[in-house]
Parts: sequence; structure tokens; C-alpha cells
Amino acid sequence: MTAQGFFKNGWKSRETFLIITAIAMPISFSTWQALFNNFAHDSAGLGGDGVGYIQSFREVPGFLSFTVIFLLLLVREQSFTLFSLFLLGVGTIVTGFYPTFWGLMATTFLMSIGFHYFESLHQSLALQWTDKKDAPEVMGKIVSARSVAALISFGLIYLMLDQGGWDLKWVYLIGGGVTAAIALYCWTGFPRFEAQVEQTKKIVLRKRYWLWYALVFMSGARRQIFVVFAGFLMVQKFGFSAAQMSLMFLANMALTIYLAPKIGRYISRFGERRMLIIEYSGLVLVFTGYAFASEAWMGIALYILDHVFFAMAIAIKTYFQKIADPADIASSSGVSFTISHIVAIVIPAVFGIIWLTAPSYVFLAGAGMAVVSLVLAFMVPRDPEIGNETRVFRVVPSPQPAE
Repeated sequence: MTAQGFFKNGWKSRETFLIITAIAMPISFSTWQALFNNFAHDSAGLGGDGVGYIQSFREVPGFLSFTVIFLLLLVREQSFTLFSLFLLGVGTIVTGFYPTFWGLMATTFLMSIGFHYFESLHQSLALQWTDKKDAPEVMGKIVSARSVAALISFGLIYLMLDQGGWDLKWVYLIGGGVTAAIALYCWTGFPRFEAQVEQTKKIVLRKRYWLWYALVFMSGARRQIFVVFAGFLMVQKFGFSAAQMSLMFLANMALTIYLAPKIGRYISRFGERRMLIIEYSGLVLVFTGYAFASEAWMGIALYILDHVFFAMAIAIKTYFQKIADPADIASSSGVSFTISHIVAIVIPAVFGIIWLTAPSYVFLAGAGMAVVSLVLAFMVPRDPEIGNETRVFRVVPSPQPAE
């Protein structure tokens, strides 16, 4: 992918803003993700239960993402996006200076506020600013751009830790500092873009979006198994160091850079329904494989496949774009993050306790969640649009959108 391909509408365009801010996010979050399990295990002396409690607390801001719509009564969506990105950077900066259970609770919560609000707002802007026919490809570009940033981040983290012997707190500081600096640059370097459709300034819940809500709910529950426990499996069971984890993340990102734009094009060509069926079928096998992996190479292969399948989640976003009233997008983006985090607050803590008894049960539960998602994917119509949101239990849309 060339720079011209990414920035075909000009350097000061909406698409460029989306891509640059998308690049900034993983510089912090990849740093946090790559170091957290080792930092919690080695520096803070935590086990699976402690990690689970912190990860559950990390999801509280995600659960509260619906509140974004109230804050948009006071601040522009674009400005709030940049503030959230800056907060993510600051939260990452301070993480390495508090290697205790309560220190990690506090810094993780701060980082998480920035991360979840940014993700909700960035998704909203992407869906508002992108034409429906171009959305899958643009989303693929964004995922690919994020992966490039994460690839560079993981590579530098590996060099700093394995070759330079850096203390983890300085790695946290650099990763968070770069994100904060990019947020400040975007604040001064881009114009304030006008909204193309005035967004509804209240919480929107519509019966005809029920299948999208269900897909988002199951995706959030299932993703917790991957985010919290797949990485911890590599550290605890196979003894991976922070440097080795960074190498594995490097492989993930390199593959995603190549595949994400193609996945976007495949969604445009074959439709959301078919791609979701492929994703969930693959995840059933991946989670089952986690439960019985006995060698490190098995865990690595499953982790990489897992990451690739999750890139197909673009289809959930473009499915909603096709069935949604354009004025509902900002509110619904916040609501979707709340829905995806309803069980995310509980799963890390509860499954952390289950982990102490039998880690395989955690991943078999993830396989069961993927089966439920697969059933829901078969309910997605081949050509979703307003009035054709699902193959079953259809709800006729109101002729007048809610104000």
C-alpha cells in the first residue's frame, strides 16, 4: 500500500485524519499490551486472578462508552476524539512507574478511558465520513495502518528490551509519549471538519438493530478470552519473555498489514454475511485448539490465526452502516461499546478464577461463544439495508427517524 493510495484525497482530508489517528492509537496500546503480562507477572508479582481483576476493571470505561453521546452535547466529536487519544497516551506513560496491584488498577483505568472513548468516537467518524460502497476498503486501510504502527512499535520494543536492556517504565514512557504528541499535532494540524449529517444527541436503541446488538455483544464476550488469556497462556504456560511476546506480535502485525486491505475488498465482493460465517467458523477451531495446545509453536500459530480472524470484524461495522439511519451512528457507536462490555467487566475476573483450576475450560467457553456468533451470522441477510436488517424477526423501520 503506497502513501498515495492511503492519502488520495489530500493530506488535510478526513481520510488522512482517520488514518493518522488510527496509527497513533496502537503505538500506546501495543506498548501496553506487549508489556502488561510480563510487567504484572514479573514486576508486580501478580497471578492469573490479579491479572483478571485488573483486566475486568479495564473494561469499566468500555461499559460506560454510551456516555459519549452526552459529552458530545458539550464538545465537538472530532475534538473529543483527539482528547481521548491524548489521554490514552498519558495513561500509558504513567503505567510503568506504578508496579503494584493498585498502581496498575489506577493507571490501567486512566489508559482505558482514553482507549475506549477514542475507539467509539473513531468508529463513529469513520462510518459517518465514508461512503457505504467504499467503507470496507477504507476500514481495511485503517486496520492495515494500525498494524504498520503496531509492527514498528513491537519491533522497537523488542530492540529496547532484548538488545538494549531497557527498564519497562521507559518503554511505557516512550510509547505513550509518541501517541500524546500525535494527538497534539492533529489538534493543530487539521481543520475542524463539519458534520455531514447532524447526529442524534441522545441514546438510540432500535428494535430493528437487534441482530447487530447481538453480534456486538458476543464479539465483546469472545474477544475478552483472546485479549486477556491467550497472551497470558504464552507467558505462564510456555514461559515467553516480553521480548518474545513482542516478536509474536510482530508476526501478527506483518500478516495483518498484508491481509486487512484484502479482507476489506473481500467484504465488498462477497458480503458481510459470508465473511462473518468464515470468521466464526475459524474461531471455533482456534479456541478449541488453545484448550489443547501442548507446545509453544501451537500457541503461536493459534494466536496468529486468532488475530487474522478478528480482522474480519470489519464486517460487523459495515453491516451496521448499511442498516442504520445515518443520524444514529454516533450514539449507536457508543452504545455498541457498552453492549460489547456488559460481560467484559465480569469475564476476566470470573474466568481468571476458572483459570486457576483449568485453563482449558476458559478456551472451551470461548469456542462456545464462537458457536453462538456463528448461528447469529447465518441470520445476516446477503444484501443488508434499511428494512432488510435480518433474515428472521424483521422489524419495520419507523417512517420518521427519531430526533
